Amino acid sequence: MGNSHKHQSADLQDDLAFAHALADLADAISLDRYQSQDLIVTTKPDLTPVTDADRAVETAIREAISTHRSDDGLVGEEFGSEKGQSSRYWIIDPIDGTKNFMRGVPIWATLIALVEINESGSEEVIVGVVSAPALARRWSAACGHGARVRFSSDDSLNEESELGGSAEKKIEVSKVSTLTDASISYSDFIGWGERLEPFQKMLNSAWRTRAIGDFWSHMLVAEGSIDVAIEPSLAIWDMAALEIIVREAGGAFTDVSGHNGPFGSSAVSTNGLLHNAVVNGLNP
Repeated sequence: MGNSHKHQSADLQDDLAFAHALADLADAISLDRYQSQDLIVTTKPDLTPVTDADRAVETAIREAISTHRSDDGLVGEEFGSEKGQSSRYWIIDPIDGTKNFMRGVPIWATLIALVEINESGSEEVIVGVVSAPALARRWSAACGHGARVRFSSDDSLNEESELGGSAEKKIEVSKVSTLTDASISYSDFIGWGERLEPFQKMLNSAWRTRAIGDFWSHMLVAEGSIDVAIEPSLAIWDMAALEIIVREAGGAFTDVSGHNGPFGSSAVSTNGLLHNAVVNGLNP
């Protein structure tokens, strides 16, 4: 696992707590914009309020990182890459699922990940948070500490925790071991190229398929609710936070060719047991 033993629990827990604080910041901004949006869409959806919300969220996170983690680098979807000379950098997707956000579909999230660069130059995600406030859910993981989900609701503010009315539980992937028994989620059929036919063949043989899409497919894999999630074309900020959560829940996360980690340009997450069958099926 690289040098992930080097930074022991205290540091990792501190980084995870900071990632949660960044997510709190993001949720306050994104939910406010989401709920105030004019959702009357006529001929052409207007992306202006979305890009506005994207930028506001990323700006707030960038300011917090430069204040509290000034030595760390940063890669964000909206304002580019400033990795710097540090052996650590944050990866931010201010709003994953922008089209859902724009149309009032609650499946969107802020994705926050921390990457450590090992002495050999290899990179590993060591902290990840996926916060989906419109779904009242937040997933998180830190290297070697497992994965968790928090459920929160505004109407149960009480003394239970600092989040008020939130409950957190550990999550684990499913034990389904054959594709014919598997539930598979994806986004759509765009961007598959020559893999589209084998992919559709795989879907036809599965027990159940749903196009849930975006981050939620992969979080459902981590929770054990579905068994496989696949997307053929993604950027690093779409994947970094998802990868560690799936991995810490006991699953596997690679690109469609089977290379480990979120540094390719596609994502396959599974419960681990199905991974070879899925990758082999996509690459006949």
